[in-house]
Amino acid sequence: MRTERSKDNEALLSRLLRDSRLAPPALPPRFQESVWRRIERSEVADTPGLGWADWLVERLLRPRLALAGLAALLLASSAAGVLSGVASARQSAQARYLSAVAPSALH
Repeated sequence: MRTERSKDNEALLSRLLRDSRLAPPALPPRFQESVWRRIERSEVADTPGLGWADWLVERLLRPRLALAGLAALLLASSAAGVLSGVASARQSAQARYLSAVAPSALH
């Protein structure tokens, strides 16, 4: 059996517990936008595609790696051009030498 005093104590305890609840922490700015962006990224990652090629393109198009990727591409294409030029010059030199030594061999 509850007495009047226990009812007052319960009411006091209920009020005390209600007042002591902490307010939920404030969310950081653009929290919801960043959550949706992460969800979209995970959905895109789940879709079938080229896999490693998509990953490579995604990494290379980041601003901090774009310049390094461009420099590497220019260096590789320059090296390929130099090697092609060396091979072409060698063939031309061989043809000139052959025409000087045995002009009738080319016809």
